[in-house]
Amino acid sequence: MLKGTRNLKKKVILVLLAFSLCFTGCGKLDSLKVKFGLKNNDFEYIKQNKIEKIVIQNTRDQGYRFVVTDKRAIQELYEILSSAKEAKEKSTLKPDYVFEMHEAHDKVHKFNYIAGLDKKDAGNLYSEDKIYIVSKRIDNDIIKSFWNIRIPKDFTDIYYNSILKVLNEYSKSVNKNKNIGINLDEDIDISKFILSTDLEDFKSKLKGKYNNASLVEGDNSKYNVVMTVKTQGYKRLLYKSIITFYDRVDKSETKYYVKAEYKSRSWNVEVSNSRPDGF
Repeated sequence: MLKGTRNLKKKVILVLLAFSLCFTGCGKLDSLKVKFGLKNNDFEYIKQNKIEKIVIQNTRDQGYRFVVTDKRAIQELYEILSSAKEAKEKSTLKPDYVFEMHEAHDKVHKFNYIAGLDKKDAGNLYSEDKIYIVSKRIDNDIIKSFWNIRIPKDFTDIYYNSILKVLNEYSKSVNKNKNIGINLDEDIDISKFILSTDLEDFKSKLKGKYNNASLVEGDNSKYNVVMTVKTQGYKRLLYKSIITFYDRVDKSETKYYVKAEYKSRSWNVEVSNSRPDGF
């Protein structure tokens, strides 16, 4: 009932705005949008051409950043941000990007951004004093348009599911009382593709299947076994990695080699505990 009421309210607002468009100018229409919560005025400095450039910095890979100076792209970002809804609380997830909007005279508007969220109760774009719920159009229309590398096809599925497949193999021989920490922080080559929302999904899968395994977040000294992932190379249709388990109790190391190749419209994932030919 509540959802239906909200949808009806939204339809009424859209009808009123459409009706108002016939009798008002753009300025008054914008005021109506602000009144009904469909627009905010917090990013007008972008519309006023005060922004010289926008720097988008990946939080997991400091070497991966975009500098946006194209006026059309900046205007497109304004349209997305000006339709953002203000929120009372921000998401607890780690930000994936930092946006720095540079005005003249060294004035910088800085925002943290969590990719992959949309229409949630908690904000995914926030500064020191403001929190917003922003459409994930930013991911598709802004960020991905500046990627100068090709992410592997179905990257999220291949990356995390290959880790689960290796973990399943290793768990067959390890003492169930030993806890395993999965450390992804050292996988530098792929860190730019890792998003907080994907990590949350991965943690849920771990929790549902492995009681003794969890994602390392900070100090890994509490784990008996530490699992590290090192991507060895990737193309659009090929992904390779080496996954290593270091047992602190036995002072032993176990390695697995992962090769995933896309053929005949599906991925073939091979896991071996010895280095394959041509790896």
